[in-house]
Formats: sequence, structure tokens, C-alpha cells
Amino acid sequence: MLENVEYLDGEWWYTGTKDGRRRLKSHQKKNFTRMFVSGKYVPKTHPMHKSGNFKTFEEAWTHKDLNKQKRGYVYAIANPAWPGWVKVGMAVDANDRLKSYQTSSPKRDYILISAFKTENKNKDEKKAHFILRKKCSEQLGEWFKISVEDAISVINELSALPEPREYPE
Repeated sequence: MLENVEYLDGEWWYTGTKDGRRRLKSHQKKNFTRMFVSGKYVPKTHPMHKSGNFKTFEEAWTHKDLNKQKRGYVYAIANPAWPGWVKVGMAVDANDRLKSYQTSSPKRDYILISAFKTENKNKDEKKAHFILRKKCSEQLGEWFKISVEDAISVINELSALPEPREYPE
């Protein structure tokens, strides 16, 4: 039996709304237009809104679709299995990206150490990589041999920069 459902006056009603009650059919119809990722509601104003119930944004959208979206996050993650290494990347949702890394780790020990919301995740990721290349002792793709503190400092500095500034690739 569903929660917040009552049979009154010959009809089924959903009573879990803030503004009183709604016919159950109307409530169910409204839910078909909503998006849920990992059980959390994603508002229709979210740039990647797509009706349905998904485990991750990557399940709802292809990588090509996700990369077209400019707004998002630049993030830094670390894993104690590789001390001194930090991965800096971009995603529509930093926590969603962290979850995708956890699936490849038997201990689920990746940590989101820093992230900031940006209007252009592609450009800001390039800026972060440019700065990190100068500060790190080694680089492998998007992984940088740098202290967690220094990586956090770079991410925090970028989040405070005025737009726009060009950085070479």
C-alpha cells in the first residue's frame, strides 16, 4: 500500500502534499515528468533534467550529452591507495562523478576533496590543469602528483577568479 494515500468520497487521494490533497492519478502523472537520481529529486530547472528514475546522471545521459553541457563542476578527488595523487576533472555533478569512481574501488574510498560550480566546466578544467602542471612533480592524464592541500588551494583560487581568462592547453 502507498503512503499518504486515502480513499475518500469514492476516489483515491494523495495526501502528502504541502497544499492539501491531490487526486492520486494527478500525483502519479506528475511523477512521470520528474527526475530522480540516486533517489534524490532533480528539479526541472537543472540543465540535465530528463524524466525518469536513474542511478547516476551517466545512466540518464551519454558522455557526449554530458560533455555538451557547459555548466557543471570542476572537482578534485583523491584515494588513499595512491598517496600524493589527485585527480582534477569536470562533471555536470561532482558527487555523481564521485559515485562512478566508487564502483571501480572495492573499498569505496575515493574522496571528493574540493569542487566548485561553474558556468563553463570545460574552460575551468583547462585552467586547473594549466596551473596544476606548473605546481605538480608529475602528471598522468588528469592525475597530478601534488599534495591534497595544494590541489584544494588551486581549486579554491579558481572558484574565486573573475571570468574570463584564457589558458593554453
